[in-house]
Formats: sequence, structure tokens, C-alpha cells
Amino acid sequence: MKLLTLNCHSWQEDNQIEKIQYLANTIKEEAYDVIALQEVSQLIESTIVKESIKQDNFGHILLQELKKLGVTDYSFIWSFSHIGFEIYEEGLAILTKHPIIEDYSFFITNGTDTSYWKTRKIIGAKINYHNNPISFYSCHMGWWKDEEEPFKQQFNSLLQQVDKNGLFFLLGDFNNSATSKEEGYDYMLSQHLYDTYTLAAEKDNGITVKGKIAGWDTNKQDLRIDLIMANQPVPVEYSHVIFNDSNRSVISDHYGVEIKLGL
Repeated sequence: MKLLTLNCHSWQEDNQIEKIQYLANTIKEEAYDVIALQEVSQLIESTIVKESIKQDNFGHILLQELKKLGVTDYSFIWSFSHIGFEIYEEGLAILTKHPIIEDYSFFITNGTDTSYWKTRKIIGAKINYHNNPISFYSCHMGWWKDEEEPFKQQFNSLLQQVDKNGLFFLLGDFNNSATSKEEGYDYMLSQHLYDTYTLAAEKDNGITVKGKIAGWDTNKQDLRIDLIMANQPVPVEYSHVIFNDSNRSVISDHYGVEIKLGL
């Protein structure tokens, strides 16, 4: 099983359509089983094409580009989290080529006002993988030291709402550096979760952010904040950072993470 997570930084990138096409080509080549995306945006003013999905939804366009490449076996779920950059409905998405048994969408912040950028939501999908149900959650979390919406409280809310009946994965931008001691990363490990990067037989340096980006305005360090966590110590063949100019071209202000599981 192959997984990918990426904070897309959608519609904030130069040459956005070309980068979506590049992502589509990568998905075709790598044939990921499940893809978790964050910052999946659409203009507030755009036309609805299906349910809450609008015509310029990043995930919707990605799916269209995949179909142009002859890749038609992915399904797509999306949910709106909060308004971004004043003109976008920003949300999270999951793409998978496996049957979705159940999907989830829930808030993890104290506030649920979608006009406020600190409002956070999680989206999830339980899939049927070789007759085994496995749940996956696309996560975009807040910061450990945030006084209004602290990470610890958000993560506790997340754990209360995930489906604990069997194996699950949390994929995404956790906004907590894996090298910062006694903060969000260590707290996740204390909740009996496993970092697939640590479990991997083969791995690189794991860095997914270099320098200053939105939310890390004064950052000068290399960060490992995009993670894939599991609730069981699963076999991981490799964990690679992708879209970092070493393993494929950069397409976002975050690099992605891809892993291969021995499932």
C-alpha cells in the first residue's frame, strides 16, 4: 500500500495549473492507494458542480487532470474548513482508488465559525483494502503554543472522534516540528501513535518545510511537520519526502511525504 500526503498551498502558487498537472502525472506513475491533501481551496464565488464542490476546487481539477491521463479509478471527498485569504473556501481532501465504506468530517477546534482562519476540521475515509477496513484522516492542525486554539486540545478532540475500531492513519500538516521536545510531536507519541517515518526501513532526512512560510513567518530552520502517523506499529518499507526538488519538482510551500507499507 502506498500513501501520499501534501499541503497543496492551492491557488497561492505560480503556474498553479501546471503544478496540478505535474501532481496528476506523479499520481499516475506512483499509483498511490490513498492521498491526503490539505489547503484544498475553491473560490467562494465559483459555481457549484456537485454538492459542495465548485468548478475551481483544487481536488476537482486534479481529478479532471487524472482522467485526461486515463486514470479513472480515484474517488474524491472534500470538506470546507474555513475561509482563506478572504476569497477562498479552504478545506481538506482524500483521494483513493479503493471502495469507501464510510466518510467522516468533523471540527476539532473550540470554534466552528468558518469565517475564522483558525477554525479546523478533519476529513476521513474508511476504505476496503483487500477485505480489510482501514481509516485515513487528512489533518491540518494548529500550533502547540496557540492561546486561542492550542494543538493539544485539537488533537484530543481528533482522537475522541476517529474510528478506533481497527487500523487508522493520520496524514497531513501537523504544524508541530518533530524536533521540538515536549510539544505537539512528543504529545502525539505519548498518545500511543507511531510515526511511520521512524518505523520505515528506508528513509531520508524527512524535512518538509525549509525557511519561512505562512504560519511560520520567522522560521529559519528545516522542519519536519508533515507526517503520517498510525495507531499500530505497521511495517513501513520506505518513507520519502517528495516534491522537494530532489525527489521531483517543488509544487507547494510544503514538500509532500510518500510511504510504502507492507500491508
